[in-house]
Amino acid sequence: MVLPLFVIAGPTAVGKSALGISLAKRFGGVVLSCDSVQVYRAMDIGTAKVSAEERAMVTHFGLDLCEPDRPYDVKQFADHAAEVLLHSVGPVFCVGGSGFYLKMFYGPVYDSIAVSPAVRERVRAIEKRDGLNGLLQELDSHGGGNLPIDRKNPRRVARFLERTMESDVRPAILLEKFRKMKGSFAERKPYTLLLEGAGPDYEGTLRRRIEKQLTDGLVGETEMLRQKGFEQNPSACGSVGYREALDLLDGRIGREELPERILIRTRQLARKQRTWLRHQIAADVVLPPNGENFGMAADFVERRLF
Repeated sequence: MVLPLFVIAGPTAVGKSALGISLAKRFGGVVLSCDSVQVYRAMDIGTAKVSAEERAMVTHFGLDLCEPDRPYDVKQFADHAAEVLLHSVGPVFCVGGSGFYLKMFYGPVYDSIAVSPAVRERVRAIEKRDGLNGLLQELDSHGGGNLPIDRKNPRRVARFLERTMESDVRPAILLEKFRKMKGSFAERKPYTLLLEGAGPDYEGTLRRRIEKQLTDGLVGETEMLRQKGFEQNPSACGSVGYREALDLLDGRIGREELPERILIRTRQLARKQRTWLRHQIAADVVLPPNGENFGMAADFVERRLF
């Protein structure tokens, strides 16, 4: 019998991890973290990674898969998730807010084009010299000006440009081929539990989380990660909290500014996540945030399992 896959999705700080742990305990399952930054070792405080005590309650996957100075992509994560699903003897509760990683359970997110180091370096040089505008100009020169892609996201634009340059195929044709592909998990349609609402005290929740992260040593963790070379990896060093801590360490902001800077970017992230989830994922059930949802969620899961 193939057990169902349950995706618990939502913006940051709405209680996804706590709900996943509670449901995994109740139904004898495991938790698969679907967070594009929690895959990095030693990035614990700034990512609000589950504690050792929480990991002891139920088995967790998707955490600490890579050193922070090395890139980690969605294809690697898809391979890891496939292994988890293959060998799990209980239901898998996939918990996360990283849209690109979540999307792999609903459709294709990568293709078979192997980008060479030389092409990757060419694209990296364009971005370093001319930023996002340079990437867009180069993509447009290959005929990608009217593509329905996120043109405000440097990482997405760079990845698309790499594939265009490597394959020497016009972007529109690449996109058409990609949309016809089957996703890696096409035979394992997930049930989706969406924690969409932020709740009346969401601002307070964010402030308390940031205060705890700073008290727990976010700045010190960032200093340690800098020694490990994580600034070589934009996905790691540019993530919320760490970029601001680096600004503090480099004297670009003062300590009194740090909490507010992190809060502003966290709000922006949450807004972006809510928009993406609203347009990209069809929820099977929508739940209230933070601690008010276990009964509804458990009832939904039980009806799908038994």
